[in-house]
Amino acid sequence: MQENQIIPWEIDDTMDEFYVPAYIEDMALEVVKEYDMSVHHMEVITTKEDKGGLIWKIDTDKGPRSLKILHRRPSRSLFSIGAQEYLVHEKKARIPVIIKTNQGETTVLKGGKIWFVAEWIEPLEQVSEDLEGAKHLCRALGEFHFLSKGYKPPKGAEVASRLHRWPKTYQKVINKMEWFENIAQSYQEMPASSVVLQHVDLFKQQAVNAKKRLDTSSYKELTARGNQFWGLVHQDYGWSNGQMGAEGMWIIDLDGVAYDLPIRDLRKLITGTMDDMGTWDVNWIIEMTEAYNETNPIEEDLYDMLLIDMSLPNEFYKNVKEMVYQPELFLDQELAALIETIVVTDQSKWPAIQELSRIWKRGEFI
Repeated sequence: MQENQIIPWEIDDTMDEFYVPAYIEDMALEVVKEYDMSVHHMEVITTKEDKGGLIWKIDTDKGPRSLKILHRRPSRSLFSIGAQEYLVHEKKARIPVIIKTNQGETTVLKGGKIWFVAEWIEPLEQVSEDLEGAKHLCRALGEFHFLSKGYKPPKGAEVASRLHRWPKTYQKVINKMEWFENIAQSYQEMPASSVVLQHVDLFKQQAVNAKKRLDTSSYKELTARGNQFWGLVHQDYGWSNGQMGAEGMWIIDLDGVAYDLPIRDLRKLITGTMDDMGTWDVNWIIEMTEAYNETNPIEEDLYDMLLIDMSLPNEFYKNVKEMVYQPELFLDQELAALIETIVVTDQSKWPAIQELSRIWKRGEFI
C-alpha cells in the first residue's frame, strides 16, 4: 500500500489555528521512533498549512527539541539541511544542531517530505523593536553571511541560487505592474481598483528605473565570483528568526536559504523596517548598515547594489501581487488603505536614498 503524501490543508473558522490533519500526526509518531529519544509531549508551534509545512516543539528525555516538516521539494530541502550542518559543525555558528537518527542520518523522508529533529535553544527571546534591536539583528545577519561563505551542498541536493536572477526578478516586477493595471481595469467595481490605477504608473516607472540602474551596475562582475564566494542568504530574516540567547544572537529557520548577494537580506530587513515605521529614517539605515558592516564588511560596489535594490518598489509589489490570483476578493477596502499608506511612506524613501548615496560617495560612513 502506497504511503500517504503530505499535501497542503485548509483551516477554517471552526478549527484551531494549529490544526494538523490526523494522518500527519500519525506520521509524526512514526518519525520520532527513528530517534534515540522518548517523546513526552508535542506542541504545534507554527504551520504552513497552505504549503504542507509544520514545526512542533517536542519534550523528550534528552531535553526540548523541534520536529519539522519542510514543505519544499526533498532535493531542495537537502540544500538547507546541508547548510545548517555546514554552519554548525564547520563554522561553529549559533544555529540549532540537527539531531541524527538511529541510523546516523540527518533527515527522515516520509509522506514525500523531509523531516528532521533539531535542538530547541532555550532561552531565546526577540530583541527589542527599536534601533538597538535592529543593530543586533544586522550584526547577526552579517556574521551569518560571513560564515556561510564556501558552502558546498551535499550530493543529491538541488542547488538553490538566486545569484544570477536579479535582472529576471526586476523584469518580472515591471511585467506584473502591467498585470495589476489590467486586472484593476477589469474589476473597476472593487474598492481598491481605483487606488491601484491611480498609483501603478508611479511604481512601474520606479521598477523601470531600477532595472536600468541594475543593467549599468557592477552586478555581472560581482556575480561572476560565484556562489561559494558570496555564500548564503536567509531569505526570511527578521525579528522572529534572529533571536537573543545566553551566548549571543542565534539564527533559526534556515529552510529557505539560497546562494545570493548577501546585501539582499539586509535590504529586505531595512525596507521592511522602514515600512513598519511608516517613514524612511536615514539615521536608522546608516546605523543598521554600519552594524552589519562590523561583521561582514561591505565593499563599494555591493553598497551600490543595496541602494539599487532599495529603489525597486518592493513594498508595493509585495503587498499587491496576490491580486493576480483572486482579484474579486483581494481588491478590497483594506488593500486600498494599505496602498495609500505605502504611497505616503514612499514619499520619504527617495530623499533618504539620495541622502544615503551622497553620504556614501563622500565616504562619511562604512
